[in-house]
Amino acid sequence: QVQLVESGGGLVQAGGSLRLSCAASGRTSSAYVMAWFRQAPSKEREFVAAISGSGLTKRYADSVKGRFTISRDNAKNTMYLQMNSLKPEDAAVYYCAAGPSLGQVPSTYNYWGQGTQVTVSS
Repeated sequence: QVQLVESGGGLVQAGGSLRLSCAASGRTSSAYVMAWFRQAPSKEREFVAAISGSGLTKRYADSVKGRFTISRDNAKNTMYLQMNSLKPEDAAVYYCAAGPSLGQVPSTYNYWGQGTQVTVSS
């Protein structure tokens, strides 16, 4: 079992930045691919970014490429999402997830955090 806890969400103006964190505990988190998804009201959960266990392979949704950066610190069992140049359409609940392979659909991932709200004012 892996437990995931997100933090770092909040209210930011358009063009601003936030850094989300996802703290993992339980079974060795470095063995897992980790990812960020987001879900806005009345919308399906969508892929944002994913990172391999080593941190060497990263994937991004087209909508966030060049603005968001995913990273992980396995010594701290923590994953991050640096979000720059935020837009109102980035507003959502952001979830971290862990699973066995790099994927862009929620069913790829076995473990989920409770989510953290990101609000972007225009």
